[in-house]
Amino acid sequence: MNFQGLEKIENYKFYIDLAFRKATEKSSQIRGTKLKGTRLDKSRKLEIVKLDTVKEVLYGRLQKLIKGFPDLESLPEFYKELVKATVDYPALKKSLGSLKWAQNKVNEMHRNYASKIKKCRDLARINGYRTEYYGRVSSILKQIKDELNCIEQARRTMREYPSIKTGMKTVAIAGFPNVGKTTLLFRLTGSKPDIQPYAFTTKGINVGYIMKDGKKEFQVLDTPGTLNRFDKMNTIEKVAFLAIKLLAEKIIYVFDLTEPYPLEEQVRLYKNILQTKKQVLVYLSKTDILEKDVVEEFSEEYKNVTLEELKKLIS
Repeated sequence: MNFQGLEKIENYKFYIDLAFRKATEKSSQIRGTKLKGTRLDKSRKLEIVKLDTVKEVLYGRLQKLIKGFPDLESLPEFYKELVKATVDYPALKKSLGSLKWAQNKVNEMHRNYASKIKKCRDLARINGYRTEYYGRVSSILKQIKDELNCIEQARRTMREYPSIKTGMKTVAIAGFPNVGKTTLLFRLTGSKPDIQPYAFTTKGINVGYIMKDGKKEFQVLDTPGTLNRFDKMNTIEKVAFLAIKLLAEKIIYVFDLTEPYPLEEQVRLYKNILQTKKQVLVYLSKTDILEKDVVEEFSEEYKNVTLEELKKLIS
């Protein structure tokens, strides 16, 4: 799933100004033609055109925002939980609902004032009705200014979500940063991973694929994070936690005995990973620069597997 294409949500004044500008342009085009009827008839037609255009622009823009934003209840479980973990989910749902409310109110106002103008026999009052309508729809949009801002803030967060195929078999690579996870990902997939950057952190989610007969068969995720308490995790760690919990069928845990992080901390994280109750395969990185006896001692305790063994075990 890809959230990068979510349309920017502008402030309420943008949509009002756009609608009024389009209405003025449309009426000018009509005025340039030969309108039939009395002065009163012509005035009614021009003002109705303005009302119609304002309604069409505002309704259409709101509809585009509603349709363009993902249906939160229909999201795959991974993304639904990710939304709940990274944005104010109840506020976002309420805000999206407010767009539909605004649509209905704009339509309601259009019906009321279009009817009044069609029945009106006073030129000055016709212009007054159009002014009132403009004021009413401006008020409607102003009432949802906070909701528009809420949706925009959520969009900025969601557009940074990694593009992960939730329906594909998934293997997660876990471990501390700089222990060789990305290198392992490269060796397993045979191609450079897609790097999903995050504006709010220097870390990222790496995604690679194991191919078979020219098709993507397995998805391999490099999942940073130390699995502290969920409420203490930063966003990227929450992504990693949820990917391991909800997507991964198998987990590869990478140890690095050169100790960019103390071994006891790596062991503690490994034990946390075991609590997922999923199959965990241990891989020891950087063996080419380790003493042979160190590797053998580690292997006796943790039963790590080689790269070739990994390829067989996860296929």
